Amino acid sequence: MLTLGLLTMFAYSFKDIHTFGNTDEVLTERLSLDLTLDFEKKVIHGSCEITLAYQTDKDKVDYVDLDISRLDIESVTANGKALTYYIGKHTADMGSRLHIMLPADKPDKIRIEYRTHPGAEAVQWLSKEQTTSKKFPYLFTQGQSIFTRTWIPCMDSPGVRVAYDAVIRVPKGMTAVMSAYHQQHDAAEGIFRFDMDIPIPPYLIALAAGEIAFKKISDRAGVYAEPAVVEKAAWEFADMEKMIQVAEKLYGDYRWKRWDAIVLPPSFPFGGMENPMLTFATPTLIAGDRSLVNTMAHELAHSWSGNLVTNATWSDFWLNEGFTTYFERRIMEELYGKEIAEMDNLLAQRDLIEDVETMNKSEHPGDSILYIDLKGRHPDDGFSGIPYDKGANFLLLLETTFGRERFDAWLKNYFDTWAFKTMTTDHMLRLMKRDLFKGDDAMWRKLRVEEWVYEKGIPDNMVIPESDKFEKTRAAAKTFIKSGKTDGVKKDWVTAEWLDFLNSLPEQVSRERMEALDKQFKLTDAGNSEILFAWGMVAVRNNYEPAYDAIRDFLTRMGRRKFLSPLYRAMNENPKTQKMARDIYKNARSGYHPIAQASIDKILGR
Repeated sequence: MLTLGLLTMFAYSFKDIHTFGNTDEVLTERLSLDLTLDFEKKVIHGSCEITLAYQTDKDKVDYVDLDISRLDIESVTANGKALTYYIGKHTADMGSRLHIMLPADKPDKIRIEYRTHPGAEAVQWLSKEQTTSKKFPYLFTQGQSIFTRTWIPCMDSPGVRVAYDAVIRVPKGMTAVMSAYHQQHDAAEGIFRFDMDIPIPPYLIALAAGEIAFKKISDRAGVYAEPAVVEKAAWEFADMEKMIQVAEKLYGDYRWKRWDAIVLPPSFPFGGMENPMLTFATPTLIAGDRSLVNTMAHELAHSWSGNLVTNATWSDFWLNEGFTTYFERRIMEELYGKEIAEMDNLLAQRDLIEDVETMNKSEHPGDSILYIDLKGRHPDDGFSGIPYDKGANFLLLLETTFGRERFDAWLKNYFDTWAFKTMTTDHMLRLMKRDLFKGDDAMWRKLRVEEWVYEKGIPDNMVIPESDKFEKTRAAAKTFIKSGKTDGVKKDWVTAEWLDFLNSLPEQVSRERMEALDKQFKLTDAGNSEILFAWGMVAVRNNYEPAYDAIRDFLTRMGRRKFLSPLYRAMNENPKTQKMARDIYKNARSGYHPIAQASIDKILGR
């Protein structure tokens, strides 16, 4: 039996292929940032002081290698003396190696003066005209997967946890927030100070700045947003404190003290990002009926799976997302009922099956494997719903097999034992076999654990929930297509029911049926982003021109990649909408985050 000490050592016995860092010799222990945001030039400039933690005899460590991407390095010093350094060749997948020679006295800290490139992939600069009030410009960062190196020199690996503090200087009248504890600000002078004393992976260092207001929800939860949005956002996310309480009852104390969220401008490329203490959220979650808060439950769950216990490499990404998606549904079930959670899972299972079918026809069919091979690729190239939903359904199988009480006890112990450490797939499975399966090889083989993790596709022992609601939505879809009758279609359906109905329509729907459905239920005018997206996909497949203006507006005013990629792909695959896709993108591209731009560029072959 492995001792805890040996287990802890194992957490660092891996190599992340997506960092240049010489992590076996030295680690970055703390980053101290002093940065100024220049909105006119669209650059961040200042300094990063790095505290080093030597992993071996420091006298034998001659250099430290960091990750950067298009950073303009102005100086590297230690104890006030210049250090010799060179920058390696830039590559699209990795950026560059910043190789710093260490002097004989082996300093504990090095200081780097630098400035970012205006096109840094992590950073989006918005003009004041692109904001709600149009008073001030706006900036936000997005570090996952390996984009933090585009604005901070660091060992940009999820397996390297680092504390950080920051002084952020912004134009007067603006507010800065970060994924850290607030310190003493001088807001009148545009100086904001932060400290995160809990070591986190670099991709979770996050910054936003603009005209930002705050609304309290509880003593440890609240919402930041632009002033015109903050009241709506606070109403939509009113259950944040309840979510924390449910999560704590399931898997232990919330260890980050506060959970705030910031609703960013519409160009934010994701539904949410789990930056510690400060979830970054898309405004597309504001539906006016609290029907899309499962994303908030997901980001909260990351406070245990991802932020507390972190995937060691991006090939292990499912350890973050699969565990979190499973946890999200447990939170949703406790707060809103089993029926809601099971409908969400059924929708995701449909998407999972489609994802696998799509991947089987792609140049990377292996991307349906949970432990994904990313050699020679950027981690974002392997991004899909697979780690989320295949991973969550693997855990659902375990829960169903062993029972909730036993499975929950194992998962809580996993979070407690490995808190603030990193985890590899191989080691998690060894822990699972020892502590959950109790060494039962026969059960391990029966559940086909290694097929779930290391093979393509979906094993046929996936647990399929039952849903009376979805039986009705699917029956309504069949009746509507056959006869045109909408008796079974209800205006008061929740979002999941509408999505299941729309997803249950066949590839081809007659123009008459499309017009009748739209006229009665105003789908082209839907204010719910999920429903409008699903209707847009049906409209593109069926060349339903009355919805085109709504699609054009939707793609122009928001930048969430979950919606952008499928819609642009569907339009590009339809000869009748190819030109429309390119025309929309030509006008909308500058308003998208660089991460979203990269995805759509590939789809449209730019």
